[in-house]
Amino acid sequence: MRRWIAATAGALALTAGLVAAGPPASAAGLTPVTGFGTNPGNLAMYSYVPDALPSGAPLVVALHGCTQSASDYYTHSGWPQLADRLGFAVVFPQTSSANNANSCFNWFEPGDSRRGSGEALSIRQMVDKAVTQYGSDTRRVYVTGLSAGGGMTANLLAAYPDVFAGGSIAAGLPAHCAGSVTAAYTCMYSPPDRTPEQWGDLVRAAAPAGTTSWPRVAVWQGTADTTVRPANATELRDQWTNVWGIGQTPSRTVGLTGGTTLGVYDDASGRPAVEVYSVSGMAHGLPVDPGSGAGQCGSTGTYYLDTICSSHHTARFWGLDGGGQDPGGLPAPTGLDVTGTTDTSVTLRWNAVAGAESYQVFRGGTRLADTASTAYTDTGLATGTAYRYTVTAVDSAGRAGAASPAVTATTTGFSPTCHTASTYDHTVAGRAYANAGRTYAKGSDQYMGLWNTFTVRTLKQTAPDHYVIAGC
Repeated sequence: MRRWIAATAGALALTAGLVAAGPPASAAGLTPVTGFGTNPGNLAMYSYVPDALPSGAPLVVALHGCTQSASDYYTHSGWPQLADRLGFAVVFPQTSSANNANSCFNWFEPGDSRRGSGEALSIRQMVDKAVTQYGSDTRRVYVTGLSAGGGMTANLLAAYPDVFAGGSIAAGLPAHCAGSVTAAYTCMYSPPDRTPEQWGDLVRAAAPAGTTSWPRVAVWQGTADTTVRPANATELRDQWTNVWGIGQTPSRTVGLTGGTTLGVYDDASGRPAVEVYSVSGMAHGLPVDPGSGAGQCGSTGTYYLDTICSSHHTARFWGLDGGGQDPGGLPAPTGLDVTGTTDTSVTLRWNAVAGAESYQVFRGGTRLADTASTAYTDTGLATGTAYRYTVTAVDSAGRAGAASPAVTATTTGFSPTCHTASTYDHTVAGRAYANAGRTYAKGSDQYMGLWNTFTVRTLKQTAPDHYVIAGC
């Protein structure tokens, strides 16, 4: 009863104007995942995993706003587009009206936002599940969220700095700004003007004792946001720059598209530790920029505002594009193309970039090689396997610029393999798909039976992304 009362009031504490509820998470490509732990926060887990994603890829956790859903965030935020383009898995946690009357994450509830309890622990358990199921790189796990999801993101970064390498907070609140419904109102409309050290102390108190390594944090805020006031972005900057032990004066300021100003705060080594993106004239919501260009992603909708693709710039800040984090670097190479494949190799070429001294080649987000040429052959690969590549240009000062759009290459040859599992597990693993409660083998479209954990079938993979029912 306490939780229900707090949820009813707390929904209003971060939902002023959020009235259009998203549909249940059932969009094509978005997969429900069960059995991810004790789930003390009573959340649902959904995931999006690109085809042929190799093990060791990054993982992004994306938290929706109030009255939204995993499906809503999947549809509009742009993260699935970037996952396809750059090669990483995305987990979409989902809360419900059973937790909060307006389906907000309970960022203001201490029992839901502390390490080892409530919703925060449920999300931590989702990370463990994804790492096991998709082979995600534990060193490259990131979290992002909008509004109430942004408030929860800040708390997760404070509670689990040993889990999350970076975070992005859109129209959100400083970590542990509120511990009650009343305080939540204060934080939204007139956040406490604490000193940077006081804000930083809230993070240090929430983290495990002795923590010395902190996540890199991006902050997104519209200057015309009347639901979560822009002052929150200033307090977030103060909080996380203090945690990093750096000042509150930006190392540099960069003008971006969509009326956006970026303030970059470098750590002692010269790498961006905190970035603050201020979008002029934007109201409450997540910045998106629909389109197919290298810097575009997302689609417009309620609280998804056409200005700039925040998810693209966030991914770049985290290094998910395989390139550097300096927006002032060289432009991305164009024309990246696969010119040849064998059983064990892939040959690439790209257009030269003016001012480039060399190029960095990345496979699956991991730096593979440096070359002065505009062509490269990757060898020693597995047969019949898909690989994703990006390339960055490096200037005379050794700075890597923006990464090219990714290309996917599949080596020739194939060794058939057999897989025995339930129809549900086959769909989770990407060997089959479900439609209207029935399961079909991917590629051959053979009917396998009802979609559940009880019907067991053996599938034989006869080619990349092609499976048949077989008695191996």
